[in-house]
Amino acid sequence: MTTLSLTKHHGLGNDFLVAFRPVVDDLPGLARRLCDRRRGVGADGLLVAEAAAGHTARMVLYNADGSRAEMSGNGIRCFAQALASKRGDLSEQSILTDAGERLVALEATDDAATLRATVDMGEVEPLDEPAGWAVLGCHPDRPVAHLSLGNPHSVVGVDEVAAVDLAHLGGQVPHVNLEIVEPGPTTDAITMKVHERGSGITEACGTGACAAAYAARSWGLVNAGVDEVVVHMDGGTATVAFRPDAPRRAILTGPATYVATIEVSLS
Repeated sequence: MTTLSLTKHHGLGNDFLVAFRPVVDDLPGLARRLCDRRRGVGADGLLVAEAAAGHTARMVLYNADGSRAEMSGNGIRCFAQALASKRGDLSEQSILTDAGERLVALEATDDAATLRATVDMGEVEPLDEPAGWAVLGCHPDRPVAHLSLGNPHSVVGVDEVAAVDLAHLGGQVPHVNLEIVEPGPTTDAITMKVHERGSGITEACGTGACAAAYAARSWGLVNAGVDEVVVHMDGGTATVAFRPDAPRRAILTGPATYVATIEVSLS
């Protein structure tokens, strides 16, 4: 019987399984099997670590439905925590993703299971309106931004996130990550909910937090001149910083928490 050792982590409730170079032909199928919350271990995604010359490692991400995704802001923090445990240090990491290189800085916290991670997420770029967007029927006066953090996001400003049927709306545009945001509760903060491509509603989304923070600054949902936006999500709070000399470059900071080490049979 062949077994695979996995570690499970979460970033603000957005949970991932991490595997180091598993000898498996069908990784999408493995992701679907393991991420199933009733018949598998349960997770929002599977992160596979591979060797990459000139980098600490390469992160390959499969969503819970087996589709491959370019990048995850919460996932890369979890991945970095798994690498740090394997390496035995908290040195800065250069992680290669399908969206390019990402640099991750780590620091310990008072909780032995949790690290604080800061990720240079790269430039926020505009995207064309995704196919089928009109089916959502957004009012023309409602703020909308289509943005990329290496993966596609559509951010919509709303009056109250709790009043929106996000599962229904997200199901209408399953090929993008859909974020809804409202201002507050403080003048430097927004509240966000997310429906993620390939996983559905999750408790948090790191790339989505960056997209939402960028959109909120451009719409004036936070105080003018705020360089660090606090993003409140169902699973907790992350911060997204923008440097004055690089206003499109997002720096994401949030926790990564180790949950367990799991042995699964591949036979």
